Amino acid sequence: MSAHSAHSGWHEEQRSAFLYRVLAGQETDPTRKQLFGRLAEEALEQAGMWARGESAAASWRFTPDARTRLVAALVRRFGIRAMRPALAAMKVRGMSVYSHSGDGIHPMPQSVEDIGKRHKSVQGGNLRAAIFGVNDGLVSNASLIMGIAGANAEQHTLLLAGVAGLVAGAFSMASGEYVSVRSQRELFEYQIGLERDELEKYPDEEAAELALIYAARGVPLAEAKRFSDSLIAQPQHALDTLAREELGLNPDELGSPWGAAVSSFTAFAIGAAIPLLPFLLAQGKTALAVSIAASAITLLGVGAALSLFTGRGAVRSGLRMLAIGLAAGALTYLIGKIVGVSLA
Repeated sequence: MSAHSAHSGWHEEQRSAFLYRVLAGQETDPTRKQLFGRLAEEALEQAGMWARGESAAASWRFTPDARTRLVAALVRRFGIRAMRPALAAMKVRGMSVYSHSGDGIHPMPQSVEDIGKRHKSVQGGNLRAAIFGVNDGLVSNASLIMGIAGANAEQHTLLLAGVAGLVAGAFSMASGEYVSVRSQRELFEYQIGLERDELEKYPDEEAAELALIYAARGVPLAEAKRFSDSLIAQPQHALDTLAREELGLNPDELGSPWGAAVSSFTAFAIGAAIPLLPFLLAQGKTALAVSIAASAITLLGVGAALSLFTGRGAVRSGLRMLAIGLAAGALTYLIGKIVGVSLA
């Protein structure tokens, strides 16, 4: 092991200990406060393991870097829950204690045999994203078309604007989804690499950290230690479970960046095409009326579909979505009317 890698490992653990102390200072729940205090101690012990045998270690001094200070300030300002993704990216353990109990994402094991079994993933996520994609495409392109129509533009100008809005919006959504999913995957790959290295270097310490997290989530400490020791003895499950329980990451939620991009592009394009198609099939006020009617019907359907994920009534949800879409269209139509007159 090189002196550089030893110093990097030492610095990582010192940074983790610093952040754990910040979290302990912010946490009001006694159990979680104790968890982060103990994790800070564990991190300092692991830092000592990196420094052991290094002649230059006596001169090492830890100073939080700008990113660490920024994250600490944001935790103090907005709270721990709001900063979970940033904390996980900085190798801060214990984020899974903030998962809602009973949500099915991080169920506690009830026996040693449960350790390492795959957790339930969030179902319906792809369908929900597709519905939102259709809604985004519909509202944005309908509003654009209404604004152009309000300015009394010729039909070929309206068609050009509608097609441009569809293509530009779909590519924007696709690129955003690609970057988002890719970033999630890179975070997971980075963190799982760290976990793999640490499991090889100090498995007993990793088991101790995991036991503390289980204990903070309501498992008696002795039982938590037994769970954790059994987990570490099963390397094929250890990395997956450590990522979930220590970092709060769920590998099941990570899809293909390209798949997410294509799905987002398609959903947005379908929604954006609905208010545009009537202008390809009819002319003037007839096309505008059909476009408004088609958009309104689709908005009702989208709102009703979203009620599957909110638990609210389908009619109420559909009417709310319709009201939002009509308000956006009416406002852009009015703006187009005003701008069209002022430029005439």
